[in-house]
Amino acid sequence: ASSFFLHRWLETAPPDERILVLERGVDRPHAWYVEHRDQIANLAAATFENRTPRKVWVYTVGFGGGSNCWWACTPRMLPEDFELDTRYGVGANWPIGYDDLEGYYCDVEELMAIAGDDHGPVPRSRPYPLPPHLLSATDEVLKQAYPDELFPQPTARASRNVAGQRLACCANGTCHACPIDAKFRISNGLMEPYEDPRVELRTDAQVLAVEVEGGTARGVRYASAGEEVVVDGDLVVLGANAIFNPEILLRSGLDGPLVGRGVTEQVSVSFDVDIGGPDSFGGSTSITGHGYMLYGGDHRRDRAAGLMELYNVPLRGLRRDRGAWRHRLEIKVIYEDLRNDESRVELSGDGSRPAVSFAGMSDYTKRAIARSAEDLERVLAPFDIQAMRTVGVAATEAHVLGSVVMGDDPTTSVVDAQMVHHQVRNLVVAGGSAFPTAAPANPTLTISALARRSADRLSS
Repeated sequence: ASSFFLHRWLETAPPDERILVLERGVDRPHAWYVEHRDQIANLAAATFENRTPRKVWVYTVGFGGGSNCWWACTPRMLPEDFELDTRYGVGANWPIGYDDLEGYYCDVEELMAIAGDDHGPVPRSRPYPLPPHLLSATDEVLKQAYPDELFPQPTARASRNVAGQRLACCANGTCHACPIDAKFRISNGLMEPYEDPRVELRTDAQVLAVEVEGGTARGVRYASAGEEVVVDGDLVVLGANAIFNPEILLRSGLDGPLVGRGVTEQVSVSFDVDIGGPDSFGGSTSITGHGYMLYGGDHRRDRAAGLMELYNVPLRGLRRDRGAWRHRLEIKVIYEDLRNDESRVELSGDGSRPAVSFAGMSDYTKRAIARSAEDLERVLAPFDIQAMRTVGVAATEAHVLGSVVMGDDPTTSVVDAQMVHHQVRNLVVAGGSAFPTAAPANPTLTISALARRSADRLSS
């Protein structure tokens, strides 16, 4: 969020602008993330108190944030995702609609060099920068059955070499720390803002609080090398995640009743399905098919929408049946969830770090998961299903959302449609913390587009 805000801001900022970027983590080389990929979640877990251990929250601490360790899945939200209450009488509406964000989606897709199918599930004003990845043979079966609901997944895993940035995806399946650096990261695709002479980046600098005086942000207080430092500024932009944005607001005395409330993310359930053929795992990246067969429609009045991911790597192994080694589908269905004010971020007892409590997934999502096997079996009718096993509900989707919610009404939201704080009008709180709902689509593209839109609105 911070990098995409900064990129747009610099396009119209004056030559004498002075911008300080404070990064809690350090700037590590890509090779470090590859070597330590199994330790990254533990490093994050040490930075907050988890009061609901059955629920896992995952993120990356370091320059570039989650771009270092994401799977690089970049679908857009659907138009109906922005109007959940109006259309289906559940959840909440966003203060903006799909059309308000469409051009910014295009901008961000170009900056990330996204590979995707221009004939996807939503209207587009510009083509994707890179062609889509190849579907597998099993994806093609579903594409024939559901031509308007099955597409190649949009992704920042490059489908061909991106000159001067990264190689094409080799489909090795370890995408959270790609060994050939084929996916977009801030460090390989968006360093231009940090090379600008108007910008100074300080790493190992943990922001503690915004200095607020008379309803105006005057600067920030941060800790580095065992000391606390106060810096002045005319505009303050918080671009941390949905655990640390509310923590900083709470430390700043901006502790309204909604700050930290509603922290959530999507919920996924995975399946292994043995079929009579054809062979799976033959496309050109780790997730090839993207299925909308359980997503849109009137069923959302009663139960959550689901987005299907069809994996192109055997994460849980091939079949052991001779001649049918690859006759298996590995499928994840990602369901939306609704915010619950009882799920919250607050300060720990000694005030040293944020503490997160989770009230559990909504009944709305539970109803969808209870039907997931039945719904999936119906969708997979084009195959000869020999066995289907539920792998289980994932402990996390690594998408922390919803704790500093956006909206038009200051009594029901913390920031407005530009992600500007309702009371402190020179304070922007960017990132997934602003999401009023947790739609099935992976949130990174929307987080980045929202940040670019905020910078565009504030700089014009």
